[in-house]
Amino acid sequence: MLLPYFQWFETTTIGTAIKNSSWAFAVIESVHLLALAVIGGAVLMLDLRLLGLGLRRQPIPEVAREAQPWLVGSLIVMLITGFALFSSEATKCYYSTPFWVKMTSLALAMAFTFTVRRRVSVVAIRDRPSAIIYWPPRPRPFVASVGSAPSVGAPVPDEPRNSFRPSG
Repeated sequence: MLLPYFQWFETTTIGTAIKNSSWAFAVIESVHLLALAVIGGAVLMLDLRLLGLGLRRQPIPEVAREAQPWLVGSLIVMLITGFALFSSEATKCYYSTPFWVKMTSLALAMAFTFTVRRRVSVVAIRDRPSAIIYWPPRPRPFVASVGSAPSVGAPVPDEPRNSFRPSG
């Protein structure tokens, strides 16, 4: 059902250019992995604070507010570079079980991060923006551990790729 779309992605200008380039895939993948490291740092920073293991002098909402731009920015970079990488080998991805597991994990992690995790991090009162409620007090360690779990499997590649092509 989706195979024709995947095959089409591979024939787009971007997919063809990346596939035919000797260096484009490696450069894009490097940027993708750097963004992964940044998003991992943003998640870890807040999760350690939720667990009470780091940044104890800063309120949780402040840590969440400071980590948010890094999290969102790196997520945007990862989605753009991930799409570029995908478009160069979309048909291979279609048949790859790890690809589907990774995409499902990504969707679940994004939904969790922007719903449950955000509510646990901070809920501000509209009438008094300076007043901050920590909600709920007990599930923070659970949310922190669940929030970090998808990022453990994220760096696993779909399949080994030899992007080095000797010239000559």
